[in-house]
Amino acid sequence: MSFHLAQVNIGRIRGPVDSEVMREFKAGLDPMNALAEASPGFVWRLKGEGNNASDLAPYPDPLVIVNLSVWTGVEALRAYAYGSAHVEFFKRRREWFERLERSHLALWWIAAGTLPTVDEAKERLAALEARGSTPFAFTFREPFPPPAG
Repeated sequence: MSFHLAQVNIGRIRGPVDSEVMREFKAGLDPMNALAEASPGFVWRLKGEGNNASDLAPYPDPLVIVNLSVWTGVEALRAYAYGSAHVEFFKRRREWFERLERSHLALWWIAAGTLPTVDEAKERLAALEARGSTPFAFTFREPFPPPAG
């Protein structure tokens, strides 16, 4: 059996997506998503009505948005996140996102050909928050290899 890497990250934006404070973030969504989709190792990403997930409401707080995607492995995701033009977008995150005092990024392995759900992603974040990095949910700093077999 082969495995892919699922990733979720959440953030609380500083205003509604259509607000002035979020204007540049919103303008960058399509280019960053296109870059992700063209990146080696990209498999899938969660999309709502607007070709991104910013219109989905995974939490009671409407300002918490989710990014959920699947990659062939940790290095492919790392190369996109920190080794492409995405890193410049990432460096500006404090302009658009409040600092969260909880886990906001989780990685985990899924069987190739399956897709993660938002509820599963929320469960992985909660597990990471409760237990730290484990094979169930981990971070870039403490990655785990895919399951054997």
